[in-house]
This record gives sequence, structure tokens and C-alpha cells, in this order.
Amino acid sequence: MTFLDHDLRHHGDAEVRGASAGLVDLAVNVRSGTPPEWLKARLAASLDTLAAYPDGTGARAAVAAHHGLPVERVLLTAGAAEAFVLIARALEVRRPVVVHPQFTEPEAALRDAGHQVGRVLLRESEGFRLDVDAVPEDADLVVIGNPTNPTSVLHPASDIARLARPGRVLVVDEAFMDAVPGEPEALVGRTDVPGLVVLRSLTKTWGLAGLRVGYVSAAPEVIGLLERAQPLWPVSTPALVAAEGCVSPRAQEEAAEAALAIAADRDHLLAGLAELGSVRVVEGARAPFVLVRVPGDVRGRLRERGFAVRRGDTFPGLGEGWVRVAVRDRGTTDRFLAELGKVVAEG
Repeated sequence: MTFLDHDLRHHGDAEVRGASAGLVDLAVNVRSGTPPEWLKARLAASLDTLAAYPDGTGARAAVAAHHGLPVERVLLTAGAAEAFVLIARALEVRRPVVVHPQFTEPEAALRDAGHQVGRVLLRESEGFRLDVDAVPEDADLVVIGNPTNPTSVLHPASDIARLARPGRVLVVDEAFMDAVPGEPEALVGRTDVPGLVVLRSLTKTWGLAGLRVGYVSAAPEVIGLLERAQPLWPVSTPALVAAEGCVSPRAQEEAAEAALAIAADRDHLLAGLAELGSVRVVEGARAPFVLVRVPGDVRGRLRERGFAVRRGDTFPGLGEGWVRVAVRDRGTTDRFLAELGKVVAEG
């Protein structure tokens, strides 16, 4: 497929933007009921300091300490999306490759920067699991998500690390890793993998999509290149306050509890989907969403019944009939499953 076959700029928020009140959002992967009250209070207090220019020193140090890294290996960004743009513009690469299906923004950013981007399409027949040997040996930049959006597959860190080699930048998008209990396959904090660049987002677990805050971990020389490509004061004061707060011990305890709750709610969703015979779910989901193959125009008919799900055909490697469904509380899930069952039964 070509670049024009997919709308790489389509994201889950487009499914609910401008929608009438009452549409249940299962398209956006931001944890419901967030931000928590303690974080709202911190953000509100930060408004009194807006007359001063942002100073990211404290937040950067806090994030680095959280992952056991020296501060020169961390860069705060206006969400993970900014980090993809910085990588595309600041790093000199000849043959970038993106492993799909996955979040489409890194490929879009690379193309916008003038790069010719190769694609490695993981196979549905293999559960969209990483095939290390499918990545071209001469690729000097490889991008992969873990756990991957939209498949919800969590690849073994050892397999991803096998992609690293001298002269190659290995970009791992861990935007949803903090939703995986214990983060067993995380690479952030590793300094022994050559060329490793890890992206993290604070917008999903903490409900800060509107604030834009994330960070990158990489070798100091790579961080230096990315930092020089940033504009002055790229991360706002409220976002810096959020970053420091979200890596605090209290916040990490809350995030760990949230990850366990999400896993339980996901199991409930998967059990319900398993009862619908004509619905196929990608196995082994570990993220706060699942990828589902459904018959016909289920997405449109679900919308008529008040539920928005994320279309899957904008992801390279997927096509018509795929939808991504966010994990929600059991009450919301039960209502969704009831309507989905009716739609499927109607054919």
C-alpha cells in the first residue's frame, strides 16, 4: 500500500469531535475519570506562576530519577507527538522503517520531514507479533510501539532489543506501558541497548491529553540533537508541574492500582466479546484497549446507538472491519456489549 492509502492523521478524537451529547467515547485511549483531584489542585496552583517563563529543571530531574537515569538522558516534550516530530527533523537517517500496524504519527512526521519511509507489516495470522527478521538490515531508524497501538500486543523487550545494532536508531513508543501492571517489558531506563530512544506519554493514564506532556529517554548526544530542534520553552509550566507530580511515589502507587483495575476491566470486556461468535479479537491484549474485527458497518451502527469506537482502516496493515475499543468500567462495557450483540445479530 502507498502513503495515500491511509489517513495517517486520523486519530481517535476525530470519532467524537463535534458529536452530540451522550455519545459514549470508546475511541480515545485516555483513562476515564481523570485527572485525579490531587493533580487538578496542583495544576490550578500552577496558574499563579504563569507570569514567569517555564523552568523544566525540576521536572526533568524528577523524571530522570524515576527511571534511574542521569538527567542528560531525558528530554521533556509537549506530548509524545512532539517527540516524533523532533526525531524526524533532528536525526540524520537514510532509511527509516516503521513497524505496522501501530500509531501512525511517527510515519506522518517522518514523511513531513521529507523522508521516504519503509513499512514492515506484521501479520494477522501471527497475532501481529514482532518478526525481527522482517526488518530490513539496512534500516537506520526503526520505530515500534510497545504495547502497540492499536493491536494491544506487548512485545518481549528481548525481541525489540534484538533490533538494535550500531548505526541504527531504535525508537520504542511506550506511551501505554504504564498501563501494563509491573511494566515487565519496558525498555525505558535501559542504557545497554545501542541507539535506543524511548518515548513516554503522561496523557493517557493521567487524562492530560489537552495539556500535552511526555518525555524521551536516549543517549545524551541524541537528547542534545532533539533539544536543539525544540523551540524555546516548549513545555508549559502546568505541564511541567504535571510531569513532576505524575512520577512522584504517590502517583506511581495510584498508577499501579489503575493498571491492575484496567487489566481486570479488560478481561471483562474480552470475556464479553468472546461470547459474540462473529467478532474476532486480537489475542493477548495488554493495553487499555483491544483490537476487534467485526462484520459489516458495525462502527456506524454502533454510533447510531450512542457508542463511538476507533476505526481501524487508517492503520497500515489493517482494513475495513477492524475497530479499536477502549477499556472502560464494567457498567459501560456491559452496555456496549449489549448493543454490539444486537448489531451483530441484525447482520
